[in-house]
Amino acid sequence: MDTPKIYESEYRFCEILWENEPVNSTELVRLCREKLGWSKATTYTVIRRLSERGAVKNENAMVVSLVSREEVQASEINELVQKRFSGSLPAFISAFAKHEKLSENDINELEKMISDYRKGK
Repeated sequence: MDTPKIYESEYRFCEILWENEPVNSTELVRLCREKLGWSKATTYTVIRRLSERGAVKNENAMVVSLVSREEVQASEINELVQKRFSGSLPAFISAFAKHEKLSENDINELEKMISDYRKGK
């Protein structure tokens, strides 16, 4: 199953959900009002839209995510690489590295990730 598209304001909602789930919808309304300035109607509209796309489940007034933060982030990165870099991960990394200074720690972490990937981890 493909990860459902999560738009920017929905992502901010999901961050609240991920940090508090499972959460009662009334409590989620309160959190969204406090952290995002949303009305009750806005919160319930976002819950409904994300439910329709299979990103969250609202059952018996308890809201839970059906996709993880990591899945959503990976999907966004994949979409960006496909759209802007013709699917080339090296081109994406090259463009990023040319405009952002990579620390020695960043480079070491990237090298470790590549090494782990080669080893099948």
